[in-house]
Amino acid sequence: MVVDADLDLSSGESMTLEFKRHRSKADLPESELIETVVCLANGRGGRLVLGVEDDGTVSGFGPLPAPHAQLAALILNRTRPNVPVDVESREIDGKTVVVITVPDMDRVVGTSAGTYKRRALRSDGRPECVPYLPEEMLSAGLFAARQDYAALPAGRLDMTDLDSAEFDRFRSMCARDHGDRVLSELDDVEICRALRVLDTGSMHPRPTIGAVLLFGRPDALQLVVPTAQAQFHVRGDDDALRRNEFFSGPLFASFDWFERHIAAANDEQELMVGFLRVSLPRVSPDVAREAVANALVHRDYTEMGAIRVTLTSDAVTVASPGGFPRGVTVQNLLDTSIPRSPILADAFRRAGLVDRAGRGISRMFRAQLLAGREAPVYARSDSASVIVDIPTADADLQMVRFVVAYEDGAARSLPLLQIRILHALRQGGRLRASELADALGVALPTVTAAATRLVERGLAEQVGAGRTRAYMVGAAFYAAAEDHSAYVRVRAADPVQQKHMILQYVTAYGRITRRQVMELCAVEVSQARSLLRQLVDEGDLVLVGERRASHYVASETAGSSQ
Repeated sequence: MVVDADLDLSSGESMTLEFKRHRSKADLPESELIETVVCLANGRGGRLVLGVEDDGTVSGFGPLPAPHAQLAALILNRTRPNVPVDVESREIDGKTVVVITVPDMDRVVGTSAGTYKRRALRSDGRPECVPYLPEEMLSAGLFAARQDYAALPAGRLDMTDLDSAEFDRFRSMCARDHGDRVLSELDDVEICRALRVLDTGSMHPRPTIGAVLLFGRPDALQLVVPTAQAQFHVRGDDDALRRNEFFSGPLFASFDWFERHIAAANDEQELMVGFLRVSLPRVSPDVAREAVANALVHRDYTEMGAIRVTLTSDAVTVASPGGFPRGVTVQNLLDTSIPRSPILADAFRRAGLVDRAGRGISRMFRAQLLAGREAPVYARSDSASVIVDIPTADADLQMVRFVVAYEDGAARSLPLLQIRILHALRQGGRLRASELADALGVALPTVTAAATRLVERGLAEQVGAGRTRAYMVGAAFYAAAEDHSAYVRVRAADPVQQKHMILQYVTAYGRITRRQVMELCAVEVSQARSLLRQLVDEGDLVLVGERRASHYVASETAGSSQ
């Protein structure tokens, strides 16, 4: 259902859209109305629509006419700081609703009675208003005021509360290839001054919270930043916890602790490309280092909880408390860098642990794809935590051989977007530019230009013309893989027919596995995965079970098979 051009109710409630029943004043007490406005204002702003049920059914606003001026004045007077809203009536299906537009405030907002709420997502993905905790308000207030948490004074602590061994660790990092060698020659006080972690407002320079986070002794950390904690988990195929270790220490020590634990659990395989030997660890050290460094630098230290790294048979997961900094989303994180703490980010850059140009996430994606594995996934992140799942299973060795051979022969690297397109085509078989744009979250003209460039280089091929024009991995890929029959099979394959075959199989036998799809449609594992994902997204199939026990059944029989 679309109301006017700028108000869409059909997708239901969201982080910026809330529905409330209002057939009479008894349906929505004034206190609840004000708290809902406060909740939206503490998010990104949005619209509160009165006269719509939670499920999107329009029930209408009563009594009529809507008292626009009085409602706006009520909200202004009952919020601190005052929230100026716009109130207007709209007609939907012959019923009147009232739309309250709430601005995105640059300060934390509460009710005049002292109630603070914020927008959050429930476990089922639906939005709700939850209490705004003091530590969360501190983080939001510091960010809005452009105040770096790491620059705040650390109380009465002095330089004796910092660990000289941690300064030596930092100097050692700076002396490496990517570090700032100048810092490796400085003394402890000079390092703090260079990193801007000295409180110069006192008579004698004292460490800031940032200095304690980077170099603090255990008792100083516990006193000032008790949230600086780390956890390392290893889970088996049965999801049982095999290892569960904890660490509490300054950030560079935590980084080394995570790196050692991941390396000890990381196995490798080797691939020969001509005379070139390519090492393929289960998780690339560059990917693991960037993910861990991002968690340490960008987590919200005003919130409770530890940074957690979990290893399973098919993924490495890094989770850190606090959502993305304002301005960063899952959709733009590849090309947007807004550190929560510029001071901590600068310290890690000067230690050579993260990319100096703020392209660390892009480097993660590139390293992961060049290792023949799927890109990192941030889909489980929400307002409470940032979670990245790094797939480690089903490495596509043929793709690795293909890209490495091309870059070695051409003496140049492929841009990240072109590598992402090649992986998408490898998984999907044949895809139109619009399908690539949707899958990669990139603008259609940008994807079309990149795909055209791959065709010009002979790495991809164009199939069809006009509206039916699609792209597929080129013959050069299958030649490098020494699988010419697969090229003919993919070029002639009709994805619609393949999906029809899968559904017929499920109708006849009740279920199907990914391995059976590979045999039925004569496709690779990545293409079988893509076909099944499409059928699930289209509502035809449902995934049942996990890992080795996983299989797919028809959606109408899913309830009885689980």
